[in-house]
Parts: sequence; C-alpha cells; structure tokens
Amino acid sequence: MSIADIHTTAEQKMGKSVEAFKGELHKIRTGRAHPGLLDQVQVEYYGSMVPISQVANVTLLDARTITVQPWEKGLGAKIERAIRESDLGLNPAAQGDLLRVPMPALTEERRKELTKVVRHAGEDAKIAARSVRREANEQLKKLLKEKLVSEDDERRAQDDVQRLTDRTIAEVERLVTGKEAEVMAV
Repeated sequence: MSIADIHTTAEQKMGKSVEAFKGELHKIRTGRAHPGLLDQVQVEYYGSMVPISQVANVTLLDARTITVQPWEKGLGAKIERAIRESDLGLNPAAQGDLLRVPMPALTEERRKELTKVVRHAGEDAKIAARSVRREANEQLKKLLKEKLVSEDDERRAQDDVQRLTDRTIAEVERLVTGKEAEVMAV
C-alpha cells in the first residue's frame, strides 16, 4: 500500500461519512413534508416488517401533507397504526383507502430539540472523520516503520490527511449550520 492509496482510501471514507450525515439530516423534519420522512417506518406485511414505500405510494399533497395510498385494501389500518406508533409525532387521518399525514407546526421547544439532534449527528460525523484520519496516520507510521517511505514523505502525507480532515469537518459544520437555520426558520 502506498501513500497515494492511503490518501485515496481516507478521502473516500470521509466522503462516505459526509454522505451518511447528509442522509441523517434528510430524516430530520423541519415542518415541511417530504416523502422520505416515512422511509424508516416499518409495517407488518404477511408476517414480516417492510418499509411503507414497499407497500404503498407515498406522495406529497401539498407542502405540509403527505399522502399514503396502500396497494392492498386491508393495509391502510396497519400503515396508519405504524405511522402513529413511530417516533415521528405524526397523526395520520384515513379517508377511505387514502391516508393523509399532516405535518404539525413545530413548536419553539421542538425546534430547539431538533437543533440538538442536528448538532449530535454532526458531532458523530466529525468523530467518523477523525477516526479515518487516525487509521490513515497509523498506516503511514507502519509504512515508515517498514522503511517503505522516508520520514519527510510520511510527515507530508500526514499533513495532507490533516488538511483533508479539516476540509471534511468544515463541510460538516457548514451542513449543521444550514440545517439549524432551516429548523429554526418559522
């Protein structure tokens, strides 16, 4: 394994941690509805638990309402119960087979809780980036110990990994700040 391989691997892993963090941010609701909000809700379907998107059409009716149209007749009640029991704080209303899921307005207290959730997720992403940096530095030290690279090359490579880590952490900070502003906007 060369210095370039170590750097490329670290860059890819840090990129993946930022992408995973972006996915986490999409799950945090801001008062606007989006179909992906129900992705983690599981429904019992013929004895196994499956995501709602696999048993129903999930669409937006307007900016504050999600509609869920089950593909089978008797599934509406199970989907309604699953949404109610999820930790999303949503209260679906059935209209025949169609479920309407209105997004309640966020209270100031709930907004502050969500900003804490965003910061915590951001901190987890930063920890992941630092962990990748530590792994890369350990691999570089191993190369130096095996005398496959010079001390100067190893030091330069560590500096490159540190710059990469700093860029990744700055990106996470930017995402956290943007999501906090979005959550706090009324």
